[in-house]
Amino acid sequence: MSDVAAVEQLVSKYNALKTEIKKVIVGQDEVVEQVLLSIFSGGHALLIGVPGLAKTLLVNTVAEALGLKFKRIQFTPDLMPSDILGSEILDNNREFKFIKGPIFANIILADEINRTPPKTQAALLEAMQERAVTVAGHHYKLDLPYFVLATQNPIEQEGTYPLPEAQLDRFMFAINLDYPSFSEEVEVVKATTADNDYQVNPLFSAEEIIKYQHLIRRIPVADNVIEYAVTLVGKTRPKSDAAPQMVKDYIDWGAGPRASQNLILAAKANAALHGKFSPDIEDVQKAAIGVLRHRLIKNYKAEAEGLTIEGIIQGLY
Repeated sequence: MSDVAAVEQLVSKYNALKTEIKKVIVGQDEVVEQVLLSIFSGGHALLIGVPGLAKTLLVNTVAEALGLKFKRIQFTPDLMPSDILGSEILDNNREFKFIKGPIFANIILADEINRTPPKTQAALLEAMQERAVTVAGHHYKLDLPYFVLATQNPIEQEGTYPLPEAQLDRFMFAINLDYPSFSEEVEVVKATTADNDYQVNPLFSAEEIIKYQHLIRRIPVADNVIEYAVTLVGKTRPKSDAAPQMVKDYIDWGAGPRASQNLILAAKANAALHGKFSPDIEDVQKAAIGVLRHRLIKNYKAEAEGLTIEGIIQGLY
C-alpha cells in the first residue's frame, strides 16, 4: 500500500475511533484528540485536572478502542519502584525468577503521579525514554507500542510532589482538563445513573498502530515549517536573542530541543489524521500549547500579574 493510501485509511479509522470513544466519553473532544495525537506520534501525555473528571475512564476507553493491553498504577506516598517495575523472587527451585510489574503493558495509566516521592516517579524515566527497564542488572524490553499517560492533581493541592523538569520533558503533551459544560454534565449524569453498558469495539491492533507511527514519521515537512517550530521554541528561552520582551520579563526557564522535535512530530500526526500529506504552520500552532505548556516556568512577576502560560505561548505565534 502506498503512503498516500495509508494516510487515507488512517483518516477513516481515526474518525471511526473518535466515534467509538464518544460512546463512553462525553465532550472532552480536544483532550481525546491530543491523547490520540500523542499515541500516533509515539509520545507520552500528562493529564492535569482535579479528581472526578473521568481521566481514568478516558484512558481505559482509548486503550479498549485501540485494542491495546492496559494497566493502571495508583501512585501513593508509600509506592516503591519495585511495585512498578517488578522484582526478583526465589522460586521453589531456589532460582531467582523475575515477576513483571504493571509497567509491562502497552498503555500505562500513572494515576496521580505527583502523589508519590521523586524516587518512585523516576522509576518511569527509563521506561518512557528507552522503552525498556533494568531490574537487578537485567535489561527487559517493553512491548510496543508503549505509551504512558499520567494524571496529575493541580500542584496547589496538599500531599503532592512536583514532577522534576527532566521527567516533565519526557511527556510530549501536557493536557489540561476542565469541568464539563452544563449540557455535557447533564448528559454525563443521564448516562452514568442509568443501567447502560456500552461496548467499545477495538478498531486497531498493536501492529497497525506501530505501522501508522512509522507512516507519520515518513511524512515530509517543508524546511520553513521546521524553521518556524524551532524559532517558536527558541522564543521561549529568556536568554535567547530571539526572545520577545514578554518572555524575558515573565519566564524563568524555556523549552529545550525535545520540544522542537515533539512539535514537528505532533504537526505531522495532526496533518495525517486530518488527511493532509504534509504539515503546515497551522499544524505546529495547533500542537504548540500542549507541547510547550509544561516546559515553560513562569516567574513570580507573571504569577503576581495573573498571566497564564497559555497566554504567553499564544503571544509567540
